[in-house]
Amino acid sequence: MKLAIASFFGTGLILRRWRGKDIGSGTIGSFFAAILALIIGHFWGWSGQAAATVVVVLASVWSTSVFVESEGDAGWIVIDEAAGTFVALMGLTLWPAGVVAWVVFRAADIFKKAFPGVAQAERLSGSVGVTMDDLVAGLYGLVAGHIVQSLI
Repeated sequence: MKLAIASFFGTGLILRRWRGKDIGSGTIGSFFAAILALIIGHFWGWSGQAAATVVVVLASVWSTSVFVESEGDAGWIVIDEAAGTFVALMGLTLWPAGVVAWVVFRAADIFKKAFPGVAQAERLSGSVGVTMDDLVAGLYGLVAGHIVQSLI
């Protein structure tokens, strides 16, 4: 069960099966999470997205704990990227804003040192650190997305 959740229901394992490497799996997992977050927002609004975000964040900390001890932040573990994606897309209703939020989130997650607070959050211990850097990166996406949405 923890493997299924940590890999965000297998999306973190797609590139490993396809090309034998995990590099880029975070982007794949967060792409699927973005679709799910936007669907939840469409049908259940901001409160549905907020509830789903809490569930995904808690699932991230819980499911990754056993793997982080043995493998560190392995590339196939993408539930943390899913959690950051849910944060980045919270309350966004227009697709251009959602795309900007997702791109900024991925940039902040990939280029941690260029975004204050992301690399520092990653240094927290265990599964909390694995998840927290993505939540901080998600906040960058959230701000960018809401700026774009307010301008449209």
